[in-house]
Amino acid sequence: MERINEISALMFKDFPDCVNALQLQQMLGIKRTKTYELLKNGTIKSIKIGKDYKISKLNVIAYLLGDEQV
Repeated sequence: MERINEISALMFKDFPDCVNALQLQQMLGIKRTKTYELLKNGTIKSIKIGKDYKISKLNVIAYLLGDEQV
């Protein structure tokens, strides 16, 4: 977790700590379909509030590093 916190200071610094699905799509450079697939199957941990997903930037970085997500 400490490593992820260190990396988060460098990666995606233009994004907020908690992103939505559109921002996740932009961060990873993927299509909308793939974005929702990653969220719905839990590959990237998120919470759903109403129709919106909220994703911790730390979970996005953990996904990219292949680490366990928070």
